[in-house]
Amino acid sequence: MLVLAKVALGLGATLAMTTAYVFHEGVIRVDVDESRPGGSHVHFWVPATAVSAGMRVARLAPQHPLELAAEQAKPYLPVFRALAKELQKYPNAEFIDVTDEEQHMHIGTVNGKLHIDVVGDDKTVHVQVPVETLMDVAGRLEDASRSARAEGWHARHAKPVFASE
Repeated sequence: MLVLAKVALGLGATLAMTTAYVFHEGVIRVDVDESRPGGSHVHFWVPATAVSAGMRVARLAPQHPLELAAEQAKPYLPVFRALAKELQKYPNAEFIDVTDEEQHMHIGTVNGKLHIDVVGDDKTVHVQVPVETLMDVAGRLEDASRSARAEGWHARHAKPVFASE
C-alpha cells in the first residue's frame, strides 16, 4: 500500500511539474464567432510553449519549412524583433482603438499579452499572444535564417511541401 502511495505521489508531482512547464509562458488564444445564421464558432487555446516546441520540430523536417519561412520573412525580421522587444516595455498599454459604424478594433497589451480584438456586425475576433512568445518566434526565425545562409540553402531550391504527384 505504501509503494502504491509513493507511485501516485510521484506521478502527481510529475504531472504538476509538466503542467507548470507547459503553461509557464502562458496561453495563445484565438476566438472567432460569426453572428450570421449558420456562422462558425472557433475557439482555439494552445500553450505558448507549444509554438516553441513546434518550431524546434519543424527544423527536423527534411524540406526545411522553417528555413523557407525565415527566408520569406527575412526583410521583416528586424522590425518584428524590435516590435516584440518594445512590447515587453509596455505590459499594459493601449495602442489602437478605432470605432466606426460597422466595427470596433482594439490593439493593446494586457498583463504582458498582446490583445487584438475586432468586433463587427457579423464577426467577432479575439486574439491573445504572450509577448514572450513573439520574442521567441523572432529569435527562432532569425536562427533559422542564419542556419539557412550557413548551409547555402535558398528558398528557390526548396521543394513544395504539398506537391501534387
